[in-house]
Amino acid sequence: MTSRGPGKQVRKSAAERRREIVTAAAQVGLQEGLECVTRQRIADDLGVQPGLIHHYFPVVEELVAEAFTSATMAELDGLLPEAAADRDGNGPLRTLQRFFTRASGTEFDNISKLWLNARNLSRYRPVLHDQVVSQELRWCRRIEQIITEGVKEQAFRCTDPWAAAVRILAVVDGTSAYINTSADQRMAPLTDLARTLAEAELDLPPGSLRSP
Repeated sequence: MTSRGPGKQVRKSAAERRREIVTAAAQVGLQEGLECVTRQRIADDLGVQPGLIHHYFPVVEELVAEAFTSATMAELDGLLPEAAADRDGNGPLRTLQRFFTRASGTEFDNISKLWLNARNLSRYRPVLHDQVVSQELRWCRRIEQIITEGVKEQAFRCTDPWAAAVRILAVVDGTSAYINTSADQRMAPLTDLARTLAEAELDLPPGSLRSP
């Protein structure tokens, strides 16, 4: 497969081309919403024929779902890297401190909007629904893993890491529910809500999950 347009045409492997398509679709989803992910739109952005997009994604809903997963996996790995992937060697406490600091800023506003968008569309898009559920559970498991590591290292005390992870994530998601509407009026009082809950869940003194 080759790209059309001026200049030398470059043949890309199937894996490279598929990754390129999904990355472009993820960007459209983040910036404009998953409803805007169409074969024509992605083809235009990449400078290729729509038939090429159809070749890799005969069912466009599969592209929409993969775009969502690609974007949210990048968010997860950026905010809560697995221990083996954390190049800074941060322990569980430092990982959660960094998570709550970054999550309370504006850096991830677009991804919060994407989650709301995907959850709404997933009501009647089964393929996307499955990916939304999968990503929600993946997030919970990642937080559970960090809590479990912290308990082993005696940085935290928690008898049920899974339940704590679910509650923490529910509050994180809940505080971002206003991102499309009244965020300016409501977010300030909610900024420390998830962090405060997490400190209580992990039997930490108040302020322990603030970045030093």
